[in-house]
Amino acid sequence: MIRLNVFIQADEKNCAAVVETARELVSASLKDNGCIAYDLFQSATRSGVLMICETWKDAECLSAHERSAHFTSLVPKIQSLAEMKLEKFEF
Repeated sequence: MIRLNVFIQADEKNCAAVVETARELVSASLKDNGCIAYDLFQSATRSGVLMICETWKDAECLSAHERSAHFTSLVPKIQSLAEMKLEKFEF
């Protein structure tokens, strides 16, 4: 399995748009083959700090997800509005 933690830092003016786009990404990604979990978390203590936590069956499923229409359209939109950092774990 593969776990991705995607940390997102948005400024106040873009936060609502980032959250809306991230929710759309989560909703579509949950339907992808091999998606075990895909969740969006918002910090209770730091404004504009979000995390997407993803779990994938294997690298093949993750690769297909990264080529999907929703990924290739929504992730660049989030990147244009906020800073993103990725942590990847395989287990």
